[in-house]
Amino acid sequence: MATSSSSSSVSTARQPLRCLPAGRAANGAVTLGLPRREARLALRAGARRSVEAAAWAAAAAGPMAWGRSSSKRREESAVCAAAGQVAGRSAGAGAGSRSVGMDVALATAAVVATGTGNRVLYKLALVPLRQYPFFLAQFATFGYVVVYFSILFFRYQAGTVTDEMLSVPQKPFILIGLLEALAAASGMAAGAILSGASIPILSQTYLVWQLLLSAIFLKRRYRVNEITGCFLVTVGVVITVASGSGAGASLQSTGILWPLLMIISFFLQAADTVLKEIIFIDAAKNLKGGSVDLFVVNSYGSAYQAIFMCLLLPFLSKLWGIPFHLLPTYIRDGAACFLNMGSLSAGCEGAPLLPLLFVVVNMAFNISLLHLLKISSAVVSCLASTFSVPLSIYAFTLPLPYISVASTLPPGFVAGAAVLIAGLLTYSLPQPQNCEKTRND
Repeated sequence: MATSSSSSSVSTARQPLRCLPAGRAANGAVTLGLPRREARLALRAGARRSVEAAAWAAAAAGPMAWGRSSSKRREESAVCAAAGQVAGRSAGAGAGSRSVGMDVALATAAVVATGTGNRVLYKLALVPLRQYPFFLAQFATFGYVVVYFSILFFRYQAGTVTDEMLSVPQKPFILIGLLEALAAASGMAAGAILSGASIPILSQTYLVWQLLLSAIFLKRRYRVNEITGCFLVTVGVVITVASGSGAGASLQSTGILWPLLMIISFFLQAADTVLKEIIFIDAAKNLKGGSVDLFVVNSYGSAYQAIFMCLLLPFLSKLWGIPFHLLPTYIRDGAACFLNMGSLSAGCEGAPLLPLLFVVVNMAFNISLLHLLKISSAVVSCLASTFSVPLSIYAFTLPLPYISVASTLPPGFVAGAAVLIAGLLTYSLPQPQNCEKTRND
């Protein structure tokens, strides 16, 4: 996994580059009259040249302003100057422009909402497909490849995705596909043995892996309040899920192997998320101030995951108790139940609406999670996803369709939710910005 240097400040959203008025590039060239795609590409290229010029000017002025200042300080000032020049041009754009903090807040709300819907709809989707969960997993995996590449094609035609973005190195995406496939395989194997209440508890190791891997590969340094906040979030989820569920006794009865395999699954997922953040950081350097589009990362990663899933199909089918030579028959029957057609439609009430709703919301969740990762950090995206756990537990107490008996809230739900919220607030305590620090120095 390639390493990448990053700021010592953690969870600070990266400043997006603002566009100039329509019809004029950053170097002053009028783009009216050009075809739509070429005009957009010209605007982006001009903006990058403007950033490079501002950064070069600030770096060149460094020795005159500070004498024998260190090269690190000059480099930080150059970045701040470049960002300031571009942002300054859009400062008067009107009340419609949002701050980075507002963008992160909206992206976080989207992750929480879609994450909660994803958990609830997965349970509902398995009502008609209770006999075919492996079909649902494979349908989602291979369906995403078609949908993501279709969206990528239209974004390329619109000029949002450039040839530079499509030519990014493929090795990281191959590794992403391998990590996701192995995480799915190990998670399926352990999930078939572990109880439903113990899995959300073990999933809190995901946040621990995020912190460790970010510190190792992204060179992040976390403050005391951030580490404390993450710890409180983990404790809050454990209290919420474990109270009254008998999860502790369930973990003891399954032995050490299956919980350990589930923890490895979450380690692989955390490594996958950190690698995606590295891709965004490296792309911002290689594209000279630009950024790789979300659907480039989603499309390439999903494609390689599907390839590795095909290679693991004999192993995965065995985990689900499906002999490999009977897999085509299983897929055919699962498709018939999914479409709610034929002689196998008995007991498949709710299909295909519920499975399709799950696939759509799951896709929206993945996109919103990757967007939050792009503008913030892997740890922030993990915290936002974690917040959906108590919300989904509460959602199952509502009179949902196709579920005969609603769940009851665990005794420690309120206490656990309070601890979780306290952890999020502790993690979000304001911290100084790098640009201000450099300016004061």
